[in-house]
Formats: sequence, structure tokens, C-alpha cells
Amino acid sequence: MHNHWLIGIDLGGTKTEVILLDAHSNEHFRKRVPTPVGDYPATLQSIQALVLDAEAHAGVSGIAVGIGIPGSVSRKTGCIKNGNSTWINGQPMQLHLQERLQRPVTLTNDANCLALSEATDGAGEHHHNVFAAILGTGCGAGSSIKGNLLTGPNGVAGEWGHNPLPWTADSEHQQRPCFCGRAGCNETFLSGTGLSLTHHLRTGQQQTAHTITENARQGDAQARQSLDHYLDHLARGLAGVINVLDPDIIVLGGGMSNVEQLYQELPDRLPAYVFGGECDTPVVRAVHGDSSGVRGAAWLAMA
Repeated sequence: MHNHWLIGIDLGGTKTEVILLDAHSNEHFRKRVPTPVGDYPATLQSIQALVLDAEAHAGVSGIAVGIGIPGSVSRKTGCIKNGNSTWINGQPMQLHLQERLQRPVTLTNDANCLALSEATDGAGEHHHNVFAAILGTGCGAGSSIKGNLLTGPNGVAGEWGHNPLPWTADSEHQQRPCFCGRAGCNETFLSGTGLSLTHHLRTGQQQTAHTITENARQGDAQARQSLDHYLDHLARGLAGVINVLDPDIIVLGGGMSNVEQLYQELPDRLPAYVFGGECDTPVVRAVHGDSSGVRGAAWLAMA
């Protein structure tokens, strides 16, 4: 293995990205291609081709590879589970990629990659306990302690998105079925899709999260009320994390992390739900933005 170089892959539902970093986290190569949706063999081929492209740029072979996936690896079977990209579920993806690439390959959840990236050289640098959440089309999270990811025996540490939103009426939970088979998961409230659903349930209007937040910023009363509900939901969801982990910092990624009101208003909303009525936990935006997942995958390769 070449210790000077790291390769990270971010396998997304619509795009797959590769990055080549040196040992000081400087970026030397990046490429993004469409994900072959629904085609597992083509997905493996696409990842292999991106790794070879990065190695060609570095001029060496055998570079360590880390991959962030929308799912997790079962310790019982070695196969992918819980993946939003359903065509990778049930596949021994790590084994298949190691056979193709002829080297060890490390796989983990994409939200774990966000946590590792931001804890290593992002917003969570110099913090002991970092909780990082993706608030995008879905909702996932990861935790890093002293720069090391929490994974756990079931490979689901940080699956905050699939716990019920705390302090919420059962009737509200039932209005929000989740792809996981349950109802009222954090994901159904706190994703961008969740904000759209909140607005639809309140007003009957179908609007994207981006449209709602932009309209709220421009003074639209209905949109502002929906955003208020979202902020209250997010305060409850994050307070549930604080009451268990009490992280030193919470880092947000994904599309909803670009909404300025989150950082202006959450500090005043959190104490009402955090046990003891006090909360000094900073909530900040990911420094590396959309690049955090692929950067974290590269750092994973060094583990």
C-alpha cells in the first residue's frame, strides 16, 4: 500500500464520485460520474474504473480505497443492508470489490464518512465527540470519538434517522410512513422531503424544501410557519441525541444544512427539550459541504 495517497469513493443514489488525497488531506484528483441505477455489476465496474482513473493520476497502483455507501455492512453476512440504493442490498460488495481491485477495501455508511471528514479536518476538528447528520433527501448520521468512528456490533451506530421523532403525538407519527416499514421516523420529519410533507399536511400545497425555505426567507407567512414547525422538529430530534451522547459539536450536511435559520434559531429552541433545560452544544454547517462524504471515505481508507 502507498501511505502517501488515499482514494475515497462516494457511492450515491444518482452520482458516484472519486477523490485522490495526499497524507495531508490535499486534493489532487476528483471525478464524478452518473451511478448506474439498478445495475449492480455496472456499479462495481464504475467504481473500479474511477479507482483506476485516480491511480493513473497519482502514477502508482495499490492505493488504499475507502467507500461511503447509502447503507451499511451486515456483520452476520458481510452483505449490504439498509441501503436506499436497493440494488446493492444483499450483495457482498466489499468482497466483490476486493477481488476486482486486488487490495483491502473499507466500506461504511455515507453519514459515517461525513462524520469522519468533519472530525478529521472540518468543523469538528479539535473536538472529542462529534455528531454529524445529513439532512438531505433522507436523514442519516454518524459519530466520531477521538477521530474514530462509532460503528457497533450491528453496524447501525448513528442510524438516528430511523428512530421515532421524540415528544410527538402518535397521530402525527402515523401521517408519516417510512421506507423502513415503520412510521414517524426522524427521517420523515427532518429530511428535505420531511419539510415538504410538513408543508403539504398544513397547506395542501406540494412544494420542494428549497422553495419553502426560499419563500420563508422572502416573508411568505405559510412557508415561514412550515419552517417553524421544521425547526421545532429538528430541535426535538437533536435534543434526543444530546440526551444520549451529549456531543461536543453537532455538524450538519445535506441540502437542509444550507438554511441559515437553522443556525440562528436552534440555539434558542434546544434547551426546551434537552434534559435539565440547558444546552450549550454548538450546531454548525459542515466545512467541506458536499465534498465531506467523499473526503471521509478517503480518510476511512487510512484506518
